Amino acid sequence: MQIAFIGLGNMGAPMAINLHKAGHSVKAFDLSADALAKVKAEGLQVATSAQDAVQGAEAIVTMLPASQHVEGLFLGSGNLLASIAKGALVIDSSTIAAATSQKVAKAAEAAGIDFIDAPVSGGTGGAIAGTLTFMVGGTDAQLQRARPLLEKMGANIFHAGAVGAGQTAKICNNMLLGILMVGTSEAIALGVANGLDPKVLSEIMRRSSGGNWALEKYNPFPGVHENAPASKGYAGGFGTDLMLKDLGLAQENAITTKASTPLGGMARAIYAAHSIAGHGGEDFSSVIKMLQKKG
Repeated sequence: MQIAFIGLGNMGAPMAINLHKAGHSVKAFDLSADALAKVKAEGLQVATSAQDAVQGAEAIVTMLPASQHVEGLFLGSGNLLASIAKGALVIDSSTIAAATSQKVAKAAEAAGIDFIDAPVSGGTGGAIAGTLTFMVGGTDAQLQRARPLLEKMGANIFHAGAVGAGQTAKICNNMLLGILMVGTSEAIALGVANGLDPKVLSEIMRRSSGGNWALEKYNPFPGVHENAPASKGYAGGFGTDLMLKDLGLAQENAITTKASTPLGGMARAIYAAHSIAGHGGEDFSSVIKMLQKKG
């Protein structure tokens, strides 16, 4: 299948490479010359523009930073929808506002194009390994069209509901993740302040009622998990500013739907303060720095 892939960041590049390895003809585009060079070295075709990438494509996959980028790409001055063949399938794996997904999907439908939102969970490791979780918003028929491609990039595919539902599921998950990381960091920091060994305390909590994903695989304290970002100077992983973006999307959604998310709001405030303090580019587990005993 001829596939266009737009957005070759830490997540997009390995996803595009996995589609190529599966035997698809992938033509990729990104504004970064370095990103294009990376995928070209893996054997992918590179495009000179988004419009060039979608020429002749049966499917288009996008992985962009934020709502404004997705809306700008498809509906802005570039009007990419006008360059996409009628009957093509668009899979947007960006994490954006559900309302933006719905807006673009409506315009795509009018142009005779299928559009689904399919944000992911699993991090860069999952993107490289092809074990991502996809949360899909769209019709049953659209999901069935997309499934063979999603299966080349991920291990778990969930149909969350109509278009936009994938985005809602994603922000609910990441809001909980942000809250759990703050709570886990707070508990470990308290234990360490009282002289406990962070490895021992983490194992006690992991095997007790406080057990969670952070304690299992992503401990925020350096040295507890050898491969976690905390043990690598908080480099790589999922950035603080990305977590802050997702918590912001969750709060915007909560305001619109009149849902009560007090802990989500508090987590957003904590990550905002952490970012302002200069840690926006570090992994989100570095939030433990805010909570550790000083002096």
